[in-house]
Amino acid sequence: MKLRVEHTTRFTYEEPITEAYTEMRLCPSNGSGQRCEDFKLEIEPTGEVMQYHDRFGNVVHHFDTLQPHDHLVVKASSDVHLSDTFADYRKELSPLDQFDYLTTSTYTAINDQIRSFALSHVVPDDATSTVLGLMHSLHKSLQYERGATHVNTTAPEALTLGRGVCQDFAHIMLAACRAVEIPARYVSGYLFNPNSPNEPGVDDHAASHAWIDAFVNRSAWLSIDPTHDSLQTMNYVRVAVGRDYADVPPTRGVYKGQAKETLSVRVAVSSL
Repeated sequence: MKLRVEHTTRFTYEEPITEAYTEMRLCPSNGSGQRCEDFKLEIEPTGEVMQYHDRFGNVVHHFDTLQPHDHLVVKASSDVHLSDTFADYRKELSPLDQFDYLTTSTYTAINDQIRSFALSHVVPDDATSTVLGLMHSLHKSLQYERGATHVNTTAPEALTLGRGVCQDFAHIMLAACRAVEIPARYVSGYLFNPNSPNEPGVDDHAASHAWIDAFVNRSAWLSIDPTHDSLQTMNYVRVAVGRDYADVPPTRGVYKGQAKETLSVRVAVSSL
């Protein structure tokens, strides 16, 4: 299957700003079952774009806009070929990499509530069953609700609230897995569902989305989506991985000026 992803981000400022430094994680990754066949990036105002890989292997694009400007538009277009479900793929994970995905991070603090939740679902010597049990339970207990949380909500806060969006489902799952010594990482990307546009996490048949990979049985990544209580399928386009959302925001930057910033985002995913 081949999908086209169009992701437009627009920043508008009340008055001109200068010296904007921006980095983006918008390019789909290449890996097991997924190949990015084409990626185009359009920026207004135009500027020189540099590309590199971060510590987690994600593609990062960076550019500077030094001249005065009152808006910034980033349009990313990708054609992605998908041929596998990613449900269980073999991967060597070094002890150092495991450490990254076992420790708490900005949004995945482990409190007594999360630890108790995680321990209650442990299946001895079976990490896969443990992870799936946690996913099923979280999906039942946490209500999907837009606007209930914000981008800086932590896993303990979302679990206590009992409501949240895909980012919150992912952060709670990460914290729970790590609480029982299962390495887990945050996955950012897109979810395409042409048949259920009103399903949670889906907007106009497509959405920016978040889910997780759990490293099970010391040999394989298990890619799961707790928001939808499912394994990752070919409707998922992977972009970046990290310890939590703080490692993989689609855009991040700073600028010189006091102007108030307004952000709008539009994502469209279509089948080719």
